[in-house]
Order: sequence, then C-alpha cells, then structure tokens
Amino acid sequence: MSRATLTTVVLAAMVWTTMTAFGGIAAETVILYPNIFDDPPASLERARAFLVVAGPGDYYPPLGAATVLTLLAASVLTWRDRRLRWWVVGAAAVFVTCEFLFSAAFFWPRNTIMFVDPIGMHSPAYLREVAAEFVAGHRVRLVGSAVTAALAFVALWRRLRSTTAPRPVAGPPLETAR
Repeated sequence: MSRATLTTVVLAAMVWTTMTAFGGIAAETVILYPNIFDDPPASLERARAFLVVAGPGDYYPPLGAATVLTLLAASVLTWRDRRLRWWVVGAAAVFVTCEFLFSAAFFWPRNTIMFVDPIGMHSPAYLREVAAEFVAGHRVRLVGSAVTAALAFVALWRRLRSTTAPRPVAGPPLETAR
C-alpha cells in the first residue's frame, strides 16, 4: 500500500473513530443522562441497577484508545503536508485535552463518587452537587468531541479534494469571446 493510500485510509479511520465518539456522547446526553441525573441519589441508584452488564466504562476506553492511535498515526502521516497538519494536530489536541485529560481530572473522581463508592457513603445533598457538576462539565466534553470530529472531517475532506483528479471536459473547447 502506498503512503498516499495509507494516509487516506488512516484519515478515514480517524474520522470514523472521532465521529463514533461524538455520536456516543451525543446519544448519552439525550438518552441516558436525563435518566441518570434526574433525581440523585435515587436516579444514581437506578442507573447502577440498569448499567450492570455494560456501561460507558466498557465502551469509551477502547474507543478512546483507537481514537488516540488514529490521531497519532494521522499526525505522523500528515506532518509534512501543511494543508492537513494543523487540522489533524488540532483534532488530536482537542481530543486529548477535552476527552482524556479533562475526563481523568474532572469526570473520573465524580464517577467514583456516584457509581463506585458504596451507596449511602455520601449524603444526598453531596451526590446532587456532584451530579450537577458532572452534567455541567459534560458540556465541555460534548463540545470538545464535536470540534474534534469536525476538525478530523475537514482534514479528510481536504485530503480527498487534493487527491481527486479533475474530470476531463467532454465536447469541443469553448471559443473565447473577442
């Protein structure tokens, strides 16, 4: 496989992983979060009972790792192409900042409080406060995910535009006006 083809394939994989992550986060926002954060602590207990077999913690770590790998590979493959470099690096920077670093520093401790610590360990008032912080911080993650997906898409779009050969014009050439 040529480097040009590999670059296009990796960019397509990058778009797929970033759009899949954004779609998952958007779906959580409108489907799960209204149920999970409706009335803490009761809604948190219901969420624990519902998310027994699989939950976001089973889905996002492998997807995040795949996204980081495709962003890293795309960064390496497009580094010499100024038309693409900053779109890809921008997508990687936003993803790492909003999805990984922000999640590790902000969401993981709150997830532990709401979903790992024993029920009854924290007061209802504290759980409501933590849930409200989580929902407010989630907006940062949602916007960051949307920006990451958009930057990745623009990089692929620019790549495809630059590698698509112009189509020959059918018919006789047009006469020029005198």
